Amino acid sequence: MRVAIAGGSGFLGSVLIRLLEENGHEAIILTRHPDTSGNIRMVGYLKDGAFPERELGDIDAFVNLAGTSINAGRWTERRKQDILSSRIAATNEVIRIIRAMEKKPEVLVNASAVGVYPTSETAIYSEEGQTGNDFLADVVKTWEHRASEAGKEGVRTVFMRFGVILGKDEGALPLIALPYRLFAGGTIGSGRQWVSWIHVLDAARAILFAIENKHVTGPVNTVAPNPLRMKEFGKTVGRVLGRPHFMPVPAFALKTALGEKSLLVLEGQRVAPAKLGAHGFLFRYPEAEDALRDILKKE
Repeated sequence: MRVAIAGGSGFLGSVLIRLLEENGHEAIILTRHPDTSGNIRMVGYLKDGAFPERELGDIDAFVNLAGTSINAGRWTERRKQDILSSRIAATNEVIRIIRAMEKKPEVLVNASAVGVYPTSETAIYSEEGQTGNDFLADVVKTWEHRASEAGKEGVRTVFMRFGVILGKDEGALPLIALPYRLFAGGTIGSGRQWVSWIHVLDAARAILFAIENKHVTGPVNTVAPNPLRMKEFGKTVGRVLGRPHFMPVPAFALKTALGEKSLLVLEGQRVAPAKLGAHGFLFRYPEAEDALRDILKKE
């Protein structure tokens, strides 16, 4: 199977590429800056004079992970615009490429996020749950709407609504773990907010599962089946690292330091992987402590 990946050089993309290769598939990365020196084929896109559809050949699946990280920098108006526009530009180009292809891919797997759901301490959201109306929810809804254009080309379309992806060097975990490494870890905000998380390997496995299973379509909550409240999640990080959990981080301090972006850690959603479960996906790391021990085991 040949799989084209926009955003394949990032955090999740690199894990997905290894997984594809381990399973005998070919990965092709779409990037603004192709590097021809490596073993992985790269094709230029999103730049003048680039027509990747001429270089890709026949592909079986398209994966779109491209977009500016929501974790970097304060959410200034300019930053928020970049978070949205980077996703829409990449998705528009993916749709254009698909339209230009004589032989269409069987499936487009497009990244999305659980931020589409309203924050709540009590609700449990399946894929049919209500959507929110804050900044992140609006980004996700616009993103999914643009990706859904692939369906008009007869391409099965899947939206992977990722929770907090846990990995060693990138994503949210290094920021969460840092205070514990400094012996200053503790409850963030009220501690009652939910953390719907997933090990980065399971996130990549879920993408491959969606590619290979023709009955998987539409939004897919890509989270582990056992979310934790922030207080318990923090305690688990401390336990795995052998560090205390005692120094609270008040909400006002984070709001002062991070502004609107503080909502990423002060509020959350309890999200259920209903569709993955219904289709028989088996998580390698269903429990947070096992996931964290795997990621942090070499420390």
